[in-house]
This record gives sequence, C-alpha cells and structure tokens, in this order.
Amino acid sequence: MKAIVLTRYGPPSALQVGQLAKPTPKDGEVLVKVRATAVNDWDWCFVRGKPLIYRLLFGLSKPKVTVLGAEVAGTVQALGDGSGSHRRRPRGANEFQPGDHVYGDISEAGFGGFAEYVCVRQDALHHKPPRMSFEQAAALPHAAMLALQGLVDVGQIQQGERVLINGAGGGVGIIGVQIAKQYGAEVTGVDSAHKLDTLRAVGFDHVIDYQQQDFTANGEHYDLIVDAKTNRSPFQYLRSLGPGGRYVTVGGHWPRLLQLLCVAPIVASLSDKRVHIVALKPNKDLAYVNDLFETKGLQCVIDGPYPLNDVPQAIQRFGEAKHVGKVVITVAP
Repeated sequence: MKAIVLTRYGPPSALQVGQLAKPTPKDGEVLVKVRATAVNDWDWCFVRGKPLIYRLLFGLSKPKVTVLGAEVAGTVQALGDGSGSHRRRPRGANEFQPGDHVYGDISEAGFGGFAEYVCVRQDALHHKPPRMSFEQAAALPHAAMLALQGLVDVGQIQQGERVLINGAGGGVGIIGVQIAKQYGAEVTGVDSAHKLDTLRAVGFDHVIDYQQQDFTANGEHYDLIVDAKTNRSPFQYLRSLGPGGRYVTVGGHWPRLLQLLCVAPIVASLSDKRVHIVALKPNKDLAYVNDLFETKGLQCVIDGPYPLNDVPQAIQRFGEAKHVGKVVITVAP
C-alpha cells in the first residue's frame, strides 16, 4: 500500500512516499480503507520532533511511529480475528461490518492515517452519517472534540454568554462557534486578516485581526475564552475575563501551557476566575457531532482537499498557519 513514511525528524519535506505491507487487524481492530484524513498539530510537531517532549514520548533520536495521521474516514475492509480465550474486545467497542463507513480520531490507537489502509481499534471509530462526505468526516473528530470539551465539558458555557475563541480560523474555532451558537452565545473570533471573512460566514459576531489589535488590551471582557494558540502570559488572558470568567486552552505553546498549569491553582485561590487545560478525550461525543451535522447543519470548512502525495506540503502549510479551517487529504476516491 502507498503511505507517507517518517524515517527521521526534520522538516515536512523529509517525509517520503513509500510502499508498505497492508496491515492485518488484530482482535478488537478493523482494517479501514482510508478515504480521507486530516493534518493536525500532532503531525506538525511530530515530524520535526519539536517540542522535545515528542522525542521523549515517541523516540529520542529516531521516530517510533512511521506513518502519521491522527484522523481517518473510510470503509471497513475486514475484522480482526476474535479467536483465543485470552482476547476480548475493548470495553465499549462498537460493532462494525465490512462495508461500513466510519470515522474517528486514532491518535490513541497509534496514528497511521497517511496511508491507504490502517488497522484501528473499534472503540476509536464511529459510524459516519450517509450525508457526511469522507472529507467532512476527516475534518471533524479531533477539532470537534476539542471544541466541545473546551466550551461545554470544561468551559461550562452558559446561555447568552460572551465567548472569545483565539485561533478561530482553524478546525477548533470553525466548529466551536457553531457549538457556542447552540447556547445563544455572542462569539468573537481572533485570527489573521485573511481568515476573517470566513469567520464571519460561519457565524462569528465579531472578528479581530490579531496583527492589528491585542484582544487582551482592548478593554473588552468575556465570560469564556477558548484558546487554540496559548502564546501569551496567563495574566494577559486573565485581564480579558469578566467576573467569574473561565479561560480554557485546548493547545498551544508548551512553555505557556506549563505556566498555566502552575498559575491555575493560584488564580482559583485568589479570585473567582478559573484557568483550565483540556485533557482531550478522543471521540467521546461523536454521536452529538453527528446530530449537529444532521439536524443543525453543522458546517465543515475544508482547506484542500489535497492528494496523499502532497502531505508534506500540506503539513508545511498547516505549520505556517496559512490554512483556513481544516487541512484535509483525500487518500482514495
């Protein structure tokens, strides 16, 4: 099978188009023919081996994972062998049959989306609605779960609140504003100028070009800030929160994330404001996402789709923040 292969850390151009053996599913797994996949921060950081924590987790001098890609949408080709008394399906696993259309975040199951086939644990997949294209499905699981958990599970969004999403032009922001609107929120999006028209089109009430205005210094206050960038001091974010306000980060610069981790208990003890870091639970509420898509017209903004051979360029585009929405790769028609 064709795959984009990672053999050494370096720029995305170091990735190679290669041929690998088609994998065989184990018990509790399914073999998926990948129809579409997407680029994430995982891929940008992993291929470069930066920050250092990626090397500590996945190989100090040489990457242990050879095929990246954390999201897949495709067709079930085969089921794993269920024989053997010592084997059992993972708890809560869905049941699939060959021919089923599925999608999910496979980051906890070992990656592998940048290939024609991948073996995936059944509990990392969900049935794809018929009207949802494979490209749309590939754009949803990671970003939608971060947005939903950031806004609802951790952020505890309330009806009619003022919400700001920083880094709003990526996958999390595009889905996040649509979730926030289910709560009647007034939503402000912050990103670069070339993304602002798209932000208005998907429902943001206000938009800010971060190169022209510092939202932490303009005197506005928000009930909830969801941050996909986390590139400022925690104290800058705190001054943009109103009484009882919550700041929630779903990812960003590691030094700033560590600062937030240290500051959070201090903030909680000295004020009524709260600082949180989302610990992602992959695929937790994909049924809710399916419902939003089918009944509320959930929109996916896709950058691309690009062919599998163009994965290195697509990752570079993601890393330079030139994309709008989700960078999607079409693997098979």
